[in-house]
Order: sequence, then structure tokens, then C-alpha cells
Amino acid sequence: MDFDYDLFVIGGGSGGVRAARVAAADGVKVGLAEEDRMGGTCVIRGCVPKKLMVFASEFAGAFSDARAYGWDVGAARFEWPVFRERLNAELDRLEGVYRNLLKGSGVTTYDTRATVAGPHEVRLGNGTVVSARHILVATGGRPAVPDAQAAELGITSNDIFHLPDLPTSILIVGGGYIACEFACILHGMGVEVHQIYRGAQILRGFDGEARGHVAELIREHGVHLHVGTNLLAMEKRPDGVWVKTTDGREQVYGQVLFATGRTPNTEGLGLEEAGVEIGRRGEVVVNEFSQTRVPSIHAIGDVTNRINLTPVAIREGMAFVETVFRGNPTPVDHDLVANAVFTQPEFGSVGLSEEDARDQEPIEVYCTSFRAMKQAFAGRSERVMMKLVVSRATRRVLGCHIVAPQAGEMIQLAAIAIKMGATKEDFDRTCAVHPTMAEELVTMKTPVRHA
Repeated sequence: MDFDYDLFVIGGGSGGVRAARVAAADGVKVGLAEEDRMGGTCVIRGCVPKKLMVFASEFAGAFSDARAYGWDVGAARFEWPVFRERLNAELDRLEGVYRNLLKGSGVTTYDTRATVAGPHEVRLGNGTVVSARHILVATGGRPAVPDAQAAELGITSNDIFHLPDLPTSILIVGGGYIACEFACILHGMGVEVHQIYRGAQILRGFDGEARGHVAELIREHGVHLHVGTNLLAMEKRPDGVWVKTTDGREQVYGQVLFATGRTPNTEGLGLEEAGVEIGRRGEVVVNEFSQTRVPSIHAIGDVTNRINLTPVAIREGMAFVETVFRGNPTPVDHDLVANAVFTQPEFGSVGLSEEDARDQEPIEVYCTSFRAMKQAFAGRSERVMMKLVVSRATRRVLGCHIVAPQAGEMIQLAAIAIKMGATKEDFDRTCAVHPTMAEELVTMKTPVRHA
């Protein structure tokens, strides 16, 4: 049977674009449809604009520190409209880069919604049906909005970049990395930030000791963080949104931001009708080769709800091409994927938390907390945390957790050693680079506890 395309990709995010480009470079005839902006969540409304906001928000502290270091720095004021204009221009530039990469690779693109019409058919927004030997679903995810009274009064992380002005105050609902990052960002930009989370501690799933350390620093920086509480009622008021929480507090905020998780974009795609299994959280169910139970349909990235990180989606896209078009079955390696939470300071993590490790085997824990030289000189009280979780039997470092400025940069390098199977003695044999924060990773000699 002749097909219009060898591969049709639904979704123009990082994973879908990479798979399309790599396959097209091998001579595969590829089509790709994206209903929004090319680049997807990461480039347009996620990692990239968020990190630029992180940079912008850090200058308030930098100006304060500069004075301690002898710089005569005058009064500084953040101008959101100026930053937002530059931000939008950069996102436009990056979207253009993505489009040019696809065009240069020979991928045919469609700026429209596309749905699955059958195992080998895709229906475009204008009703046209095209055929494809293989279909790759890479539609990503979207912010979840809680089922709460008057929830429509709130915004999500998708909206934050488009606000005409920053509010004077905001309530952030959620305790995951997105909620914590935006709490720090907006506080750094001069917004009065309140954050509530229904759980006992923020950043569920990460190392418990590190979670507590981040929470302490967020509060120390000025974010009003309240755990063990949730929304009870919301009302529109002339001066903002009135909110009552389950701990009895009532307050009016300029904005309410919901950062309560993300949902895979599978609704209305025709996947179940085509025979694809959808999981209980709305995710596309796939095997280790990203294949659904319909052999011609694969899925990668956040829509599969495996590890929802851009580099993982890109690797899944590469493995898909290797498996399907190069005849080299390649399962995706989801083991020991490093992560960075861009709070202030940052939180970098790779491997097992102390809790998960001790459930697996006997361990040793090496941990230290100290005031970093740069911040201590400027009179800041915040403390860095470095932690290694070590197997008592094999001596392998099972997990590394860092709370510090530039922790994201440090954890990337630590992840290489841990992925290679480094032992605590390998760390110990490594000579320290002095004076740095990261030298503490190789100078911790005595465990603080066994478990």
C-alpha cells in the first residue's frame, strides 16, 4: 500500500520535532502538524521562558549583594512590560529557528490540529485525511485546573507570561516544582507571594531532607508558604480574588495561579477509537519502545506521562527513529535521569532519595550544610546543602541531592559519575577544586547516619 507519508508526527514540541528531523534526514517522508506554536511547551510556555524569568528575578538579590561587595548601586526597579517585550521577541526567534530546522530537513508542516483517524490515517483540521505508514503522537501535556468552586478565576503557568502587568500579590496553589519555581520568580520580581499546598511538604517525590531545606529557604526569602491547607472558596472582588482556605485564612489577592499538576493532551485525538490504550491519568500507554498496542502508532514525551522532561522526550524521539526506521530496536533508558528545580537557590537531584534507597537496601547518608562564601560575605544567612546516598553493600552512590546556587549546573556533572556507577570511594579519590561549593561533594568523609 502506498502512503502519503512514511511518518506523520502530531505535535511540534521538542520530542516531535527532533523525531521528525532525524527521520527526514534519513530520507523518510515526514509530515508534522502543530495546532499552536512550533516549539511546544518547553520553548513557548515552559522551560525557556521560565528560565529567562528566573534570570530576571535574580537581579534583585544580585543588586543587594553588589552593595556588600563595594559597588555603588542605585535604586533598582523591575519593569515587567520591558522584560515581557524582550521575552516575546526571543520566543518568536526560537519558534522561527524550529520552523527553519523542519523546513531545512524536508519535513512538511501543517499549522493545524490533527487527530488520529485510524491506524494509518491522520485527519487535519480542514477535514483532509492523509495516510501514514507510522504515526507518532507527541502532543505533550497541559496545566491541570482543580475541580474547585470558581476555579475559572485563576490562571495557569501558560498564562503567566502574557499578563499585561504583574499583580501586587498572588496566591500560588500547588507544591510541585512549577509552583515553587514561580513562587521564587514572582517574589524576586517584587510580587507579594503566598503559596499553599495540601500536602505536608512541598516537592513530593524528591528527597525529604532536601525538600525541607528548600521549603525553609523559600520562607526565608519572603514567600508566605503554607502546607497542609487547600482552597475552600473563591470569589471575584473589585480589588482581586477573595480566597478562603481550609486553615481558616481569608485574603484578597491580585491573582491566583494554579500549579496543581499537568494532564496529557489525549482528549479528542481519536486514539481510543483507533485502538490505542489510554491510562487512568489520560496518558498514552506504550511499551519500552514507545509503541502503543496499535503497532503503527507510537507516542513520546509528556503525553505518555513517563518522565516529563524535555531532554527525555528528545531521547525518546531519537530512540523511536532508531527502532522504527533504522532497524535497531532501542529501548529508552529512563534510569538515573537528573533533574533541576529552579527555585532560589536551585535544587538539583539525581538517583534515589534517602527514603527510596533505604526501602531498597541498607545505606549510608553523607550530608553537609554550610553558608557559601559568596552569600556569607554579602551577609546572607541561607545555607547550601549537599547530600550523597550510598549503598553499604556495593558502595555505589545511589543518589545525589544539592540545594545551592547553580545546583542545576552541578547536578549535570554529578549525574555523569553516578550514571557510570561511581562509588563513594571514587568521589573520595577526586581532588577538590577550592574554593568552590561543589568541593563538598568530594570531602564528606563520615556518614551522618545509617539506614
